[in-house]
Amino acid sequence: MYKKQMILQRITSFLLLAGAVLVFVYSLGFMTDLYNSLYYVSKFKETHRNFVEGSYIYRDIQPFNQQLTTAGIILILSAVSLFVFRSSDRRRYYIANYLTIGVNAVLNIAVSVWALTNVIAYKAQFQAIDFVKLEEVANIYNIKYTTSTFWFDISLAVFIPLLILTAVSIGNLIWKTILMHAEKKLIEEGREA
Repeated sequence: MYKKQMILQRITSFLLLAGAVLVFVYSLGFMTDLYNSLYYVSKFKETHRNFVEGSYIYRDIQPFNQQLTTAGIILILSAVSLFVFRSSDRRRYYIANYLTIGVNAVLNIAVSVWALTNVIAYKAQFQAIDFVKLEEVANIYNIKYTTSTFWFDISLAVFIPLLILTAVSIGNLIWKTILMHAEKKLIEEGREA
């Protein structure tokens, strides 16, 4: 039983690291379509005849994107701590292992909930753009534009698996603790006999 748990422990640690890297990569690509579509248009003043209603999302979303990139780096460091404290391959867990797994789980859950909440709000703001006017302005200035919500929608494929992996990590920690207690009990019974 220990062998299966150790295999799951190692796989989960590597997948958590991959999930953290995916959050970071997602944050780097998140603004791609918005930049192509709205960077130039968002510089128009509201009095400009080619102002596109809703184009300020490009400026509104910048702080969130910067925070998401920072959160991605923090998640990577947190996942790396699983390897530094050997939570990925240690047969017996100590306080540091419980702390690193706990901190990693809290960070993953907090960042995922925060990011998904913001992405949903910004998606609604994006969909409120006057796309007819955007197409007209894009044709005048030869700007690439899109009405696709791909980068908003793909967030589910980034953060939901991270939440699932976090749940598996917590389940694995509980399983590990049960096995450690069972092993300790067997050792004590062996000493008594």
